[in-house]
Amino acid sequence: MTKQELQVLALEDFKVFLKVCWEHLRLPEPSRLQYEIADFLQEGHSRQVLQALRGAGKTWETGAFAAWRLLRDPNEKILIVSQSGGHSDNIAIFIRKLIETMPILSHLKPDMSKGHRTSNTAFDVNGCDVSVQPSLRALGITSQLQGNRASLLIADDVEGQQNSATEMRREQLRTATAEFEAILQTTLGAQILVLGTPQSAESIYNGFREDGYVTRIFPARFPEEVSIYEGCLAPYMVEAMMVDPSIIGTTTEPRFTEEDLILRENRYGRSGFKLQFMLDTTLSDAEKYPLKLKDLLVTDLDDFEGPSAITWSSEASKEIPEIPNIGFRGDKLHRPGTVSGDLKKYEGVILAIDPAGTGTDEMGWCVVAHLLGRLYVLDFGGMKGGYGERNLMGLSQIAKKYKVHDVYVEANFGDGMFSALLAPILNTVYPCNIEEVKVTTQKEVRIIDTLEPIMNQHRLVFNYSSCSTDVMFAIKDSQNMMYSLMFQLSHITRDRQSLRHDDRLDVLALAVSYWLERDVLEQNLDNALTSYKNKQLDKQLKEFTKNFKTNPLYRGGRGNSPSAGGCKTVKTSMRAFR
Repeated sequence: MTKQELQVLALEDFKVFLKVCWEHLRLPEPSRLQYEIADFLQEGHSRQVLQALRGAGKTWETGAFAAWRLLRDPNEKILIVSQSGGHSDNIAIFIRKLIETMPILSHLKPDMSKGHRTSNTAFDVNGCDVSVQPSLRALGITSQLQGNRASLLIADDVEGQQNSATEMRREQLRTATAEFEAILQTTLGAQILVLGTPQSAESIYNGFREDGYVTRIFPARFPEEVSIYEGCLAPYMVEAMMVDPSIIGTTTEPRFTEEDLILRENRYGRSGFKLQFMLDTTLSDAEKYPLKLKDLLVTDLDDFEGPSAITWSSEASKEIPEIPNIGFRGDKLHRPGTVSGDLKKYEGVILAIDPAGTGTDEMGWCVVAHLLGRLYVLDFGGMKGGYGERNLMGLSQIAKKYKVHDVYVEANFGDGMFSALLAPILNTVYPCNIEEVKVTTQKEVRIIDTLEPIMNQHRLVFNYSSCSTDVMFAIKDSQNMMYSLMFQLSHITRDRQSLRHDDRLDVLALAVSYWLERDVLEQNLDNALTSYKNKQLDKQLKEFTKNFKTNPLYRGGRGNSPSAGGCKTVKTSMRAFR
């Protein structure tokens, strides 16, 4: 084939152009998956969503597609939008480099003598008509999108961990992407192309599909369940599995070996791998995420006394808007419906510790009190750095601050070594009992089975300040998110390694199991409150009787002496009043 014939074919078929481009970049020939992506890109639907595993090369390929569109029509107006301006700038620079270095594109180089714009992030191509819009422009999703017009709008990775971490941020992102419709030109062949990897089970990419965007999904492995992709799985994958079912579970991209995928699965955790490599967003099913933030009660708690009566409410007026929702849509933290002003000393307080804390894991700790059939989470957190003296001293100070009765330690790691290290420091700061426990069941199942019934009964009360600190820390940096207790609680499933980090949630379940074993939650909440009120009235009655007997009028005369029957009558009448 002559060079001229190849150029003609490259102009007609993007797959041929992609092969030429990859040769120019000294890359291996595109894989089957990359050729299939190329076919989808040139199908020409007015609104398309491309989801492919991380590392598939979809950004480079789409950059090449933009260059191909300019080759076919220099009057194309291309707008590239991403989560950050830096990422979209890099795509624009990549396209500019292709134009400047590939012989087949060299005639498109901007010409300053013709008044062409030559910025790396906003430039014209040779042969374009004079226009307000440059041939190609790169912007961040939060920049000024209004006023731009495009015949090809490429939204590459507009969804990231940072801008989709909370329900409010996801809604803001949806609002920003709605502007795409106003930007798209009405010319024949105008196209919105959305590509990326879902960052949450409530990914905005699902919303595009619901709005009628043609969606094509390219996961890392041939999936066991085709139905979860709702007809959007790459057709060649479906056909290949029908011909040879033995390929199910194997890699779809030869550049990634099974060993590579296993390493990535371990790194991202099971849920993270399903999202970012298998593109499976069905994890939002209620059955898969059984722990709900809305089942918690969040209020200001005293360190030593709790309310004698507190009720849960699902009313919208009780939602806590100032603490961003890092759970799923509609799963927001709530204040109680009512809180009694009558405070009572907690009936017991413990400090639970999960001593892992090695590598990137944390040493989780949690202070939980019980009162009248409910558990009160006074404080919680995590420490990095393992068994260092600083951490041991910090835990001892926490025990002292809340005057805990017991320190409850998971002894699976080090076979009791942690308790041996903690004991001398704890005895110096705040002497109290240390109790160890070993757990053997699957962690995720144990955590859910421990917490779900207690939360469903609304018996778990959290300190407002601790929750606020936890969430604000999480949204400050996307790297912090996995360490948040509220995130861990709302995102755990029964699958092994469903969370990358679970230390804070694990220690909460440990603390709850401590009180469950002591049957403090067996009592009915109404009966517990009634019993408490009876005890309070009995106490008041005894005080009244004591004061009455010491009154001079009582000691003065025979006729003023109350009989035993009289006292009994008073006591009975007070109970009847209750």
